[in-house]
This record gives sequence, structure tokens and C-alpha cells, in this order.
Amino acid sequence: MLLERLNVSLDDLLADVDGTSERKAVPTFAEFIPDARRATSAGSLKAYDTYWKRLEEKWPERRLSEPSTMEFIQLGEWLKANRTVRRTDRGGDGVIENFVGAVRRLYRLARAAGHIEERRDPSLALRKPDRPASLRRPLVHERLTALGHVAGSTGDDPELDVLIIRLHSETACRRGGALALRPNDLDPEQCLILLREKGKSDRWQPISRSLMDGLRHHATTRHAPSDGRLLRYKDGSAITHRRWDGLFVRLGKHLPWVLRENVNSHWIRHTILQWVERNFSYAIARRYGGHDRRASSDRSSIGSTIVYVKATLEEIAAALSILTGEEHPLADRRLLDRYRSEAPQTTTV
Repeated sequence: MLLERLNVSLDDLLADVDGTSERKAVPTFAEFIPDARRATSAGSLKAYDTYWKRLEEKWPERRLSEPSTMEFIQLGEWLKANRTVRRTDRGGDGVIENFVGAVRRLYRLARAAGHIEERRDPSLALRKPDRPASLRRPLVHERLTALGHVAGSTGDDPELDVLIIRLHSETACRRGGALALRPNDLDPEQCLILLREKGKSDRWQPISRSLMDGLRHHATTRHAPSDGRLLRYKDGSAITHRRWDGLFVRLGKHLPWVLRENVNSHWIRHTILQWVERNFSYAIARRYGGHDRRASSDRSSIGSTIVYVKATLEEIAAALSILTGEEHPLADRRLLDRYRSEAPQTTTV
């Protein structure tokens, strides 16, 4: 009872048995979370901060060492039950997954700062729910074409929207890669753009001459700074991820299957990468999508051979040439000749 009143544990006494160490108080959630934010990248903070704010609101005065694993499980279930249901909702397991990730990150930082010992970390026993199988699938040619047609003929800025659809359709880039694109990332001479995406999967990606001209025209007319975001609204301000949300909601009003099946830009990525794999090879599709950058770290799951059969930039350019029907200056001529001689029956995108 005396130890409890003094907020001292037996372990604290043992650690201080020689009288030389000084017990360090564990910070509260309200005290530590601002430090955690400063130690987290902007991209990661976007995923974690919603849940860190919840912890600040619910347990501002509680110390990190006080909540149990069961309390975190109960809080996660409460967040799931009170979530905002969106068109992409699949039962709320995503809320639990993101909450667990945010808590684990918070406690990793707390351990690194020496505020809590690993054996006292309640986040280590938290488990993420199994992800349901993805409902995403490649789009048929007519549907992909319809996305571009509707994007370019509706809305308040069809020039911007059709450029977004075209960028995804040629490069299979992620939304983050399109957002991060800068005028400095364009190489007009070689028809290449530098895509900077998650997992440090930066890569030079071939694009068609017509898309290169469109991107340069857009950057010039909307006064994009050379080291700032390229894609911009008519007033010159940089777009955000919300442009994609609004775009696909609008597409769904004209194409009911978009809303019914929760189609988004990642469906286009899925479509292009499967087309490349079917018509060329797994290695070329892997590099086309920027996955080969992680070959050294995940070889245990995909096999070591992938390290030795990486596709070349010239092979990616050849696949793009067939995809768009436009010649590319870097295209591997032998691959193009072989593809055309075999005349596969698959429809180009």
C-alpha cells in the first residue's frame, strides 16, 4: 500500500538499490504525443494522427505505462463501432488495423526515448485483424476508356482530371506518386518522369511524348514552381488527395459501376500491371510498378531469382510503346519486334 501511494514499484526499488540512479517518470499521453509527432514523417503522421488525437482526448493525464492491452482492445472496438461509414467500408476492420499500427508506433518511439521498457509495453500483444481478400480486379478496355472520356468531359476542370487518368493509365503510379510529381522530375529528351512513391521506390518511368507535352503545358500554364507540385488547380494552387476522391465520386454519377464496385485509381494500376505481366513478363511488370526496389528485403517470400532477372528501363519503354501506340526513344527494339511478330491476341489498353 505504501509503494502504491508513493507511485513506486518493486522494480523501481531494485533498479535504484545502489542509490545512484534516479527514477524517471513516465510521461502522459498529452505530454508524449507532441514529441511523437515531431519524430514522425508527414506521410506516416497522416495515418497515425487521427488515432493519436483520440488517445489525447480520452487519456490525456494517464501515463503511457498505465493502460493495459485489454483497454486498448476495448478502445479499438469502440472506434470501430463509432466509425464514419464511407463507400469503401468493409466492416470496420480497417479502423482496428490502423489503430493498432498507430499505438505500436507510439510505443516504439516511447521505448526509443527510454520512457518504457519492452516488457511493460502493452502494444506488443495487440494483433491486427486479418485483411479480407481484395475485391479489386483489372478493368476491361471499354471501362478504362470510359473513365478517361467522362473525366475529360465533365466537372469544373476536365483538363486536370483527364491528365490524372492518363498519368495513372501510362505509368501505373500510385496516387502519392502523382501528387509528388514536380516539373523538375520531367526529362523531355528521354520521355521519362521521376516517380517518388512509398517505400523509397523512386524510379524513372517512361511516358509517351503526348503525355510529356501535356504535363509540361499544364506546369507552364498553371505556373507550377520547378521544385513544387506539378498538378494544380486553375488558380495555381497545388491539388491534394481530395481531388481523387471528388473525381471518382463524380465518375460514379455518370458510370454507376464505379460507385457500385468502389473503383479508384488503384484499379487502373492493377489493370496496367496485369496487362504488362500477361503480354511481357513478371519481371517487367514488377519493375513497371516500382516493386523491384524491395527485392532485397522481401526475397524470402518471392525467391532470390528475382534479384537476377530485373527488367531494364528499355524493356519498360517497349511495354509502354505497345500500351500507348506511340514510339518511345528508349524502347528496346528487339522486344518490340518480337512482340509484334508473335501478335498476341490480348487487347492493348
